[in-house]
Amino acid sequence: MNAQSITATKVFTFTVCLCASCAFASPLPQTKKRSQSDADINAIGHRHIDRDENFYSLDKEKRLGAVLAGEVERSSRLLNDPAVTEYIDKVAQNVAKNSDARLPIVVRVIDSDVANSFTLPGGYQYINRGLLLRLENEAELASALARGIAHTALRSATKEATKGGLMQLATIPLILSGPVGSSSNGLPLTVPVAQLKARRDDESDADYFGVQYLYKTGYDPKCFVSFVQRTWGSGIAATTKTPKVFSTYPPLDERLASLQSEISKILPLRDRATVSTSEFDAFLERLRAQKSEGLKTPTLRTPSRAIPILP
Repeated sequence: MNAQSITATKVFTFTVCLCASCAFASPLPQTKKRSQSDADINAIGHRHIDRDENFYSLDKEKRLGAVLAGEVERSSRLLNDPAVTEYIDKVAQNVAKNSDARLPIVVRVIDSDVANSFTLPGGYQYINRGLLLRLENEAELASALARGIAHTALRSATKEATKGGLMQLATIPLILSGPVGSSSNGLPLTVPVAQLKARRDDESDADYFGVQYLYKTGYDPKCFVSFVQRTWGSGIAATTKTPKVFSTYPPLDERLASLQSEISKILPLRDRATVSTSEFDAFLERLRAQKSEGLKTPTLRTPSRAIPILP
């Protein structure tokens, strides 16, 4: 892993790690049962999926996220290409409008070859250039963003902090939403099994609601499955064999089976859905050119033959 890979987790480690003082916190309760509205696509945007106790108000979480984001951005090299960042923001805001998030979504691109992304409290989402270059279509980009937006809607980080009895800034967990080089996702070995179970439940929920947001926005939900399959099914994430009880993600086969079941049972069939656009092709071409040739790249263009998005 190079010096700039996942810089936030290497330089700004206090946002990633749960400190040792919380290692023996009381066991966390089992995952709550999903309500009927959780499976209702028409209820998206009118339901609160963050029903667990949370010590942090929305305003406090927003302020906290701004502080943490400032620290991450001071220690990371961001990709400052307006054509790239504006396109990603356009896709992200489109998904956010079709989500349950009650906080504004802010997406930044970290200039790193490592395929990773993470979500801070308050709606701040960071995605590495290395992960973007693995994507095959716009629906997969929307899938990556939808998982982070689902974590924001679930308020995963502050909820986890609340359950662990964590009230100090230094103990707020960072929610990783892409494969990383460590099977423990940067969590210390002293984190109790119950807390790891809670993190796996949060990741399952991010899949569950993320694919709904993707569908609601008009994309093909099968692309969410392909995104998870390729991203977690290759590289270090695939070769690291960690027992489920010590992992922060559910096993890949369980995730894929759950997604396939949700798509078939919850998401209504439809004739057309967006897979990609010519705008995504130009975006990917630009990223690839930046990696090999610097900024001598083509500009993004308005899609001419995009697969239509259903209302």
